[in-house]
Amino acid sequence: MGISWTCPFCNRPTTITKEDVESDTIYLNKENVEGNQAVTCRFIVCPNSECKKFTLLVTLSEAKFYEGRGWTTPAILKTWQLIPQSKAQSFPDYIPKAILDDYNEACLIRDLSPKASATLSRRCLQGMIRDFWGVKGKNLKNEIDEIKDKVDQLSWEAIEAVRKIGNIGAHMEKDINLIVDVELNEAELLIQLIEGLLKDWYIARNEREGRLKSIAKIAEDKETARKAKEDMPSN
Repeated sequence: MGISWTCPFCNRPTTITKEDVESDTIYLNKENVEGNQAVTCRFIVCPNSECKKFTLLVTLSEAKFYEGRGWTTPAILKTWQLIPQSKAQSFPDYIPKAILDDYNEACLIRDLSPKASATLSRRCLQGMIRDFWGVKGKNLKNEIDEIKDKVDQLSWEAIEAVRKIGNIGAHMEKDINLIVDVELNEAELLIQLIEGLLKDWYIARNEREGRLKSIAKIAEDKETARKAKEDMPSN
C-alpha cells in the first residue's frame, strides 16, 4: 500500500511504496543514563523518473525490549532531515538569488532558532516588496503601507504580521529582560506565507507573460501565413 508524499527536490506529489524506501535501525542496549535508545536511518527515493533523488531522515526513539516480541520503539524523541537539510521548496532561478538565499536560510534555521527564521522571513519579504513592486521606503512598515492598494486585504494583513513577528528577532525590546519567543509553528507559518507570495507574485507573473507571448506568437505566425498566401502567384 502506497503513502502520499511530495518530493522536496522536484516538488511533485507522488505515492511511495516499500520499493522506494530503504531503512535500518540500530539499538543502544548498554547501560547509560538515558536508557535504551534506537536510531533509524531511512532513505526515500523519489519515484519520478525525471528526479530520482533521495531524501535521508534519521530518527532517535525510545526503545524497549520484550521477551518473545523483541524490540519496540514506543516514542520518537527527535527527528533530523539530513538530505535535503531543510524543507525549502525549489523555486525558479528567475527569482532574485538574494531573495531565495534568505528564504532557504529561513527554512534551514527554522528548527534550531524559530526567532532567527522569522527574522530572515521578514528580510526576505522586504526584498520581495522592493524587487517585485519597485517600492523603497524609509522602513519596512512604510513599504508595506505603499503596497496596501496593490494586494488583497487578507494578504496585506498577513504581510504586516510577518513584519511584526520578524521584528521580535530583528529589534531588541526596550526592556531587555522582556523575552518574547517565536514558536516553531509560527516560524513555519511565516515560511509558508513567503512560499505563497513567491508563487502568487513571481511565478504567476512569469506564467502570465508566457501565455501572452504565446498568444502574440500565434497571431504573428497567422499573419505571416496570411501574407505568404497573398504573395503566392495565382494559377
